[in-house]
Amino acid sequence: MGGLAEGTSQFSGLLEGEDVLRTGWAMEALGADVKQLGGGKWQVTGVGRKGLSQPDKVLDFGNSGTGSRLIMGVVCGYPITVEMTGDASLRSRPMNRILTPLRLMRGLDTAGPDGRLPFSMVGTDDLRAITYSPPQASAQVKSAIMLAGLAASGTTVVEEAKPTRDHTERMLRGFGAKVDVARLDSGVMRISVEGGQTLSALDAAIPGDPSSAAFLVAAGILSPEGDVIVEGVMSNPTRSGFFDVANLMGAHLGAEEAGDAAGERLINLHAGAAALKGKAVPERLVPSMIDEFPILAVLAAFAEGETIVTGAEELRVKESDRIGATVAMLRANGVEAEERPDGFAVQGCAGKVPGGGLVQTHHDHRIAMSALIMGTAAQNPVSVDDISMIATSYPDFLSHMTELGADISQG
Repeated sequence: MGGLAEGTSQFSGLLEGEDVLRTGWAMEALGADVKQLGGGKWQVTGVGRKGLSQPDKVLDFGNSGTGSRLIMGVVCGYPITVEMTGDASLRSRPMNRILTPLRLMRGLDTAGPDGRLPFSMVGTDDLRAITYSPPQASAQVKSAIMLAGLAASGTTVVEEAKPTRDHTERMLRGFGAKVDVARLDSGVMRISVEGGQTLSALDAAIPGDPSSAAFLVAAGILSPEGDVIVEGVMSNPTRSGFFDVANLMGAHLGAEEAGDAAGERLINLHAGAAALKGKAVPERLVPSMIDEFPILAVLAAFAEGETIVTGAEELRVKESDRIGATVAMLRANGVEAEERPDGFAVQGCAGKVPGGGLVQTHHDHRIAMSALIMGTAAQNPVSVDDISMIATSYPDFLSHMTELGADISQG
């Protein structure tokens, strides 16, 4: 959004993972001036009213599903052609869920029937507003449509049967855009954005990522050696599912207010050793923890009794088939787990996970980090086939785990 805005924005506390870096490089190729100042500080001068420029190279998003999908929405409303690609994992992921609504808005693309990268987005200065109900709960789909809607004629509306994370709505407002959100009598969330709005530059501190915090919290729950405190974590009800379920299982997480940043409430989380009980995860919480199911499965492995996940079929189309990869991770380490079409079931080991297995990560950063957390508390060390992709979302993961006393060796 800073790259689209009029003026210069300053950001601090940015998580400098590969996803963020690649998205920044893409916006730079599209005409924004993006400067990495060091220490998590960035300066972005946006294109403002002059609009995006034709890039002179292919935009390679690596493993960034979020970055690639948001940029599809951004470029849709400008008369430019943008070639896009990614790594093998990203090229295997479905994009028709994004392309379908953008095509309805008169955006064009060169994607084949399966809608997978690489392809070109062909934008237009005659984008039209739509009202769209995504068939799956996806904040990425919603956000791509909203960003395209900024350049459309009329009011673009997204209607969600299940609420998804709302960071885009909050951030758009921070940049001065008018975004209306209403819950209909039917329970549907209706999000509206007017076309033709110009964003204004913003100075913001970026809140701590709940998905990254989940790994540290899990390490604290599984450690017998005292509290882990994670400071400055974003506390947003559309992202709190993992922490809610951990508490249902008996974690008793502590939270204290820590101010706010970028329109989001902040908390400091306290996690200490806890004896967990298996639970059925309420389906209403699935969208608010869609990235945390591998690490939840690790907690389930150490719990007493059965944990059941349903309504999470979206996991099939993440960086890996996360249902299959999660179940395989557990089985490789002596945990009884069952794969189901829309989730999985785990028979907990009551604190005594055998471990000793080699986990195939399928180039999925969340599988790799979850397996390493499991290894910190298992009876035998847990190995993973690759850790390079962890930099996608959490480049400081290994150093943070070492600070907590984990013995993680490479070689």
